[in-house]
Amino acid sequence: MSTYVLVPGFFFGPWVWEEVGRLLRDAGHEVRTVSLTGQGERAGEATPEVGVSTHVADITDAVGDADDVVLVLHSGATIAGTAAADRLPERLRRIVYVDTAPFPDGMAQIEFLPPDAQAEQRRQIETEGNGWLLPARPFDEDDRQRDPVALAGLSAGDLTQMRGRASAQPAALVLAPARRPAEIPDTPRTLIASTFTAEQVRAMVAAGLPAFAMLAGPGWTITELPTGHWPMLSRPKELAELLAAM
Repeated sequence: MSTYVLVPGFFFGPWVWEEVGRLLRDAGHEVRTVSLTGQGERAGEATPEVGVSTHVADITDAVGDADDVVLVLHSGATIAGTAAADRLPERLRRIVYVDTAPFPDGMAQIEFLPPDAQAEQRRQIETEGNGWLLPARPFDEDDRQRDPVALAGLSAGDLTQMRGRASAQPAALVLAPARRPAEIPDTPRTLIASTFTAEQVRAMVAAGLPAFAMLAGPGWTITELPTGHWPMLSRPKELAELLAAM
């Protein structure tokens, strides 16, 4: 059986993986969920100094001395998680990107957004986050109306839980660019696409979009799990089954 290390994306702690983790454990696997400094249950530890290197250390510590690890990264965990994976190739059997992708060297998480959304996040950081925090999105019905693709599949109860448990995000994780080594390890990689189809992903790779540029290399599998951006909440059984098959 494998060891699964599950890393939450922005705003949340390991609770977001609870159901997927339970299903994987029931199937006989070891599961480690990562609690990231300064967000979720550890929001009280947030400081302006919490950044990519902090989360790399959190993820590396979670992997520990385990072998045959499937490292599962959701959304905003991609930059820190990929940096950790670059340092631990001998420990990893596969890296799984859940509705996200590894960014090329020099690209920041915020650059995935269109220019107007980037400007809005920078405004929020400066005016609502004291210059070093990105406030959590509202996760309410108005938010769903504005962004139905991302919040698809979530129940009213899911939104209530997300709203109650979300924390602001240390902005360094949003603004700092990815740093990749000159020689990237050839660890097998899977993208689980939830808000894009596999065909759309391949089209974006072919078009040369920077956020998907790294998928042009060998070693990739693209799998669809149609739902919103949080499949661990909207389709946990199906996500656990996909992970268990890897």
